[in-house]
Amino acid sequence: MTSSLHHEWDFATEIRSILLRFVAFVILLANLLLAGNEGNEGTHVVVVVSYFIISIASATAARYIPGRSWLKTLFVVLDALLVTMIAYAHIIAGPVAENHNLTTTSLVVAFILLVHVGLKHDRRLVLVFAAIVLVTWVSMLAITAVRHHTADAVSLLASFFNQDLGLPVSFGFTAFAIYLLARDHDRTRKEALKADQRGLNLSRFFSPFIVSELQERGETLGLERRNAAIMFVDLRDFTSFAETASARELASVLAEYRQPVSQTIFDHGGTVDKFIGDGVMSVFGQPRAREDDADRALACALDLVETLNDWRNHAVRKGYPALDAAIGLHYGTVVGGVLDSGCHSEFTVIGDAVNVAQRLETLAKSLDAPLVVSSELLARLREPVPPAMWVSKSGVSLPGRRLPIDLSYLRREPGA
Repeated sequence: MTSSLHHEWDFATEIRSILLRFVAFVILLANLLLAGNEGNEGTHVVVVVSYFIISIASATAARYIPGRSWLKTLFVVLDALLVTMIAYAHIIAGPVAENHNLTTTSLVVAFILLVHVGLKHDRRLVLVFAAIVLVTWVSMLAITAVRHHTADAVSLLASFFNQDLGLPVSFGFTAFAIYLLARDHDRTRKEALKADQRGLNLSRFFSPFIVSELQERGETLGLERRNAAIMFVDLRDFTSFAETASARELASVLAEYRQPVSQTIFDHGGTVDKFIGDGVMSVFGQPRAREDDADRALACALDLVETLNDWRNHAVRKGYPALDAAIGLHYGTVVGGVLDSGCHSEFTVIGDAVNVAQRLETLAKSLDAPLVVSSELLARLREPVPPAMWVSKSGVSLPGRRLPIDLSYLRREPGA
């Protein structure tokens, strides 16, 4: 899944890059008109015009074909070549006997464009631009030294290591500093995108309040053993409906069913473990156990009975079959947490309590009851059991479980 933060960040970077390009163009133009540049006017005109054309091409590419890494690299290389042209005009193009004064303001353009590249926050582009400019700049100084001093090696070295070398050395240190900043920015961006992706992943299971709390605390949600309330929600006769319904009808019914279920679970501080077709598994007590987990789970289940009854009646009015919901609720020890499988992190809860809750949901269908609750959960309640049409049963055998269980279930209201 591509993060929305990633798209917004890239778009903001491109807009800022376009604006900075035209700021750099204004500086180049001002340097041409005000700095003198005796004997090099033609070269500077070519540089200014070329940079303007490159800027227009860069803005067009960012607008119509964004995200092309090779295009970004191409524009950076072209910028570096323009700087090389300016350096050539001031270092090599003049006569051999000329006294080269490399402190001219024209060469400051190299630093301006370096900063422009650095503000893209891409260390690879910084490295490409700095390498081209620095290698060509130093090479031109070496050629100048050879042209002016050929008598002996000492004279040659003295001609090369002079004050003119200060500008490319300063440029190299500036490029290195910008490279480090771009690297740190890249690391920060990756961490932000990772946190954004983690938040999106957690939002599939937890309410927004819990997601915010987990991100602030930086908890990893590793597997832990704890007590929790487990709830399974399922629809009766949904399989028969799915066999005859169109794909569009099926998607519509599932969406309208899952939304109120998950919202009700979140409203009571529960966690959605997974959706399995028309089945929903939720947990109360994850990511951390609370004293009122059983109370909140039962309150959620009772609210779901009313919510899904209203949803059923609404679906019938729309021409869909009557799909009654069945809920199983149990309390026990589970092992729960987020399993990271590399490309996908999955929240999971396992244990006997999970199996019992699923069996109770299946039993609710056979009892024609909207809700079946185990005696273990009722024993954990801190508040009295809410008054309702409860029916108690003792010693009920569940498939796949050796020991029987005591439970209570709601009688379906007449006419519901």
